[in-house]
This record gives sequence, structure tokens and C-alpha cells, in this order.
Amino acid sequence: MSTEENKELVRRGFQALNERNWTAFDALCAPDYVSHNGSMTIQGYEPYKQFLSMYFAAFPDMHLGIEDIIAEGDRVVVRLTFHGTHQAELMGIAATGKQISATGINIFRLANGKAVEQWANGDDLGLLQQLGVVPAPGQTS
Repeated sequence: MSTEENKELVRRGFQALNERNWTAFDALCAPDYVSHNGSMTIQGYEPYKQFLSMYFAAFPDMHLGIEDIIAEGDRVVVRLTFHGTHQAELMGIAATGKQISATGINIFRLANGKAVEQWANGDDLGLLQQLGVVPAPGQTS
């Protein structure tokens, strides 16, 4: 696939997630998809889908926006924004009702018209500060 086709595949993936269209998203990912996310690696598409579902449950109005998209060879890099309202538990953090906005960078590796691997790095500290779990600089705990 060309770099433009690879970028379009990734765009369709973000659109499917924003529309909560799992059927469309399923068609874009390989069954043996691997996600490297911070200190955690998720092996397999179904466990990755469960991981994403945890975020959609906690932030039902979650929206992922593509700010920049760059491709070379079989890799596509996305600088993204994540917006949502914390309405249910997330990894032991009770719902706060707070609206959050965070950023991240994802690198996707594509093969045979599907996403097969991802390296994700997000502003987890900023997210925890916005949820009030970690004090922001200059704030008391």
C-alpha cells in the first residue's frame, strides 16, 4: 500500500472509534495486533479491544482527534488529542465528572491493508492531574 493509503486506513480507524463502529474497526486490525502502550504490551486484537472499551466506558463521550499524520513506508505517525468526560470508573479511579483533554503520539505499523502493531505514548500524568488523582505543579495534595 502507498503511504497515502496507509494514512487513510489509520484515519478510518480513528473515525470508526469515534463512531463506536466496532465492525469497521475490526476490519482494519490484524487478529495478532500488538499494542505497546507505555510500560504495557497487549498481545492480540481482542485484548486490545477490551483495553479500548475500558476507556470508552469511563469516557462515553470520548473523541479522538488527529492533529498531524505522517507516513513513511509501512509506518504511520499520528499526533492526537483525546477529549472526554470522566463518567465511570477507570482503573480504580471513581468517576469525577471532569472534562479532560490530553495529547498523545501513536506510531502504527501496517501490513497487507491492516494495522498490525502500535506504539502509543500519551500524557498520562496530565490526565491524572486533570482527574485530580495527582496534584498539578504548585497545588497541594
